[in-house]
Amino acid sequence: MIKTEKDLELKVKECSKNLSDKYSGKNGKISVLVCSGTGCLATGAKDLLETLQEEIKNHGLEGKVEASKVGCFGFCSQGPFVKIVPQNIVYRAVKVEDIKEIIEKTIVGGEILERLLYVDPVTKEKVSKLEDMAFYKKQVKVALYGCGVVNPEDINEALGNGAYQGLVKALKMDPQEVINEVLASGLRGRGGGGFPTGRKWQFAHDQVNDEKYVICNGDEGDPGAFMDEGILEGNPLGVIEGMTIAGYAIGAKQGYFYVRAEYPTAVARLKNAIAQAKEMGFLGKNILNTGFDFNIGIRLGAGAFVCGEETALLNSIEGKRGMPRPRPPFPAVKGLWQHPSIINNVETLACVPYILREGASKFNSLGTEKSKGTKVFALGGKVNNVGLVEVPMGITLRELIYDIGGGIPNGKKFKAIQTGGPSGGCLTEKDLDTPIDYDNLVAKGSMMGSGGAIVMDEDNCMVDVAKFYMDFICDESCGKCSPCRIGTKRMLEILNKITDGNGTMEDLDELEELAQVVKANSVCGLGQTSANPIVSTMKQFREEYIAHIVDKKCPAHVCKNLMEYKIVADKCKGCTLCARNCPVKAISGTVKMPHVIDQSKCIKCGLCLANCKFDAIIKE
Repeated sequence: MIKTEKDLELKVKECSKNLSDKYSGKNGKISVLVCSGTGCLATGAKDLLETLQEEIKNHGLEGKVEASKVGCFGFCSQGPFVKIVPQNIVYRAVKVEDIKEIIEKTIVGGEILERLLYVDPVTKEKVSKLEDMAFYKKQVKVALYGCGVVNPEDINEALGNGAYQGLVKALKMDPQEVINEVLASGLRGRGGGGFPTGRKWQFAHDQVNDEKYVICNGDEGDPGAFMDEGILEGNPLGVIEGMTIAGYAIGAKQGYFYVRAEYPTAVARLKNAIAQAKEMGFLGKNILNTGFDFNIGIRLGAGAFVCGEETALLNSIEGKRGMPRPRPPFPAVKGLWQHPSIINNVETLACVPYILREGASKFNSLGTEKSKGTKVFALGGKVNNVGLVEVPMGITLRELIYDIGGGIPNGKKFKAIQTGGPSGGCLTEKDLDTPIDYDNLVAKGSMMGSGGAIVMDEDNCMVDVAKFYMDFICDESCGKCSPCRIGTKRMLEILNKITDGNGTMEDLDELEELAQVVKANSVCGLGQTSANPIVSTMKQFREEYIAHIVDKKCPAHVCKNLMEYKIVADKCKGCTLCARNCPVKAISGTVKMPHVIDQSKCIKCGLCLANCKFDAIIKE
């Protein structure tokens, strides 16, 4: 256990040397690092690591080669990743059957396996190093610091990479000085609201109360979002350190993680990190002999999206139904069990150690005038490079989608990007050069949110997109207030009516009116922002709504009731493949003669289109 700053200094020196020697090869070993984020684990990373360890033993390389896990590399669509150091060679999409060849040809023979290298979708060049991939070139790691570098289950590697240096500095300062440093950094809440973090801490600090709490909101529920998950899996000690600093700043002795139970890897690594931090003396009583006591517990959420709202989260931790409370009083005044509490998002707390370690001015030098630092995005959808990215505030949407994301697959045309999840909105081609920050996105009709960024191309129907998000919101509404409970259901009914081909122009007027009523009268942010996807898609793509209503057509050929599959007689060879695969026998015709689809029987499953080898079937 580390009891004094001197003990820590000696421990850090030892850990830093070990980590440096590992990456430079001065320890006399080759290290094979396997990405162990959820994305890579889902595609076999656990088996890769076990097979690596077996093959190292089979080849008699113990003591010369070691295999270990690291946190998420971020480039999820190319996983599983294997990195070999000190050669700094990176292989992507590695399979178990590749391991023996990697050991024999790369590690023993020094040969690079070109078939396992990343191929840039634009230049078509093969790349062997992470830093040479366009995906990483514009990224700056603050919240994701250490991810892909250290073993997230080894506190010694984290200490060698700078962990707890921020806490050491904080404990030498007065709590108010710590808050001042966070205020000077310009850090704003990364959970979506963008409220200045230092001001929230100040409110709680100023309350006179024997019990105060720090809560980390890891209840990430946006469809397609995995920012918090990636940070907790790859840098759990960074978030724990941030919580501890926050506890010292406001005068709290207890912190709680509120994490989705659907994140088993993140939860397991958090538990391990908390145990290691306690054993090392960074949690518990009299931390680093300063008289400061702080402990952390974990509470698992059952998956209710509304529990991402801070007062609903508080109710859930207290064992009550996850429903929002009226505000004021705000949690900083009366929060958990009616005691002053601060609730910060995972990413927000992960930025705090960097601010204390490197100084507020360095963090402040990143970003824009009103949005400082970096932002983590889960970049997904119709984009070549899907993954977890961290970029300075102020980068443009064009840079995010094309420079980092590698553009749209299959030569398709970019249509929109949904930022902010179900609470956000769609931005189009005319917005691509907009610098990303809190205020710019709101001005454009969207929002930063927690960091979801879903790219859509010409094959997406924007009415269907709005319906998807509204369906999600209806399921997740807690039902406490009538505007949200009834209003969102009514909006979904109208959207279903439009996509079924039964909509009227009056429905558009009703949608717009409902959107305003629900926004103005709902209790919490879920209801207040629920109509944003509808409002933004109606503003940007009103012609698509009109096409569904007036022409009874879905321009993107997505809404089943508004499209037909037809066989082009001139192209049909009469191979009968479509007829043989039709599950409802809606296709008729004789061999070597054009076939016909009976529209009264067709269920629009698309199997005919998928099986036709002559491009003879089209969607209209």
